[in-house]
Amino acid sequence: MGAVYLFPGMLFAEPGEHEVSTVLGSCIAVCLWDARRRIGGMNHFLLPLWNGEGLASPRYGNVAIGKLLERMRELGCRPAALQAKVFGGGTMVQTGGGLWNIGERNAMVAKDLLEEAGIPVVGRDVGGAQSRRIRFLTATGEVFLKRLAQLPRAGYERRPPIERVTGR
Repeated sequence: MGAVYLFPGMLFAEPGEHEVSTVLGSCIAVCLWDARRRIGGMNHFLLPLWNGEGLASPRYGNVAIGKLLERMRELGCRPAALQAKVFGGGTMVQTGGGLWNIGERNAMVAKDLLEEAGIPVVGRDVGGAQSRRIRFLTATGEVFLKRLAQLPRAGYERRPPIERVTGR
């Protein structure tokens, strides 16, 4: 089984057994799986929408989901046979909501685009004030989730500097 780590703005979909992992804060990962062909793919995007300027990068949800669907089609998957699991979209910095709540907007874009493509979302863990680590097994469609530290509700806390430790 091949192991792949996805950094923000990346996607992965290849035949065979792979373990694809990533860490998410306000970013979203969409895992697509075709049970009939036993093929899976995942993306990791940072921002909800590409505005049409510059490069159409998978750093944006509307580009990342489209490119992942395109790659799954290239591998012989039909959109009607796909199912999705969606993760991330946390509130990493308290801003009072609105346009600045990137995590919530990322999650909404994923939901809307998957719905528009007719792909059911069979699992999700989005929102909240924590980050997540996920591992996606592309041959089985299983996703393993670990919730990481939750941020304080008032935003970031000031921490004392790290002490330098010296040994003898």
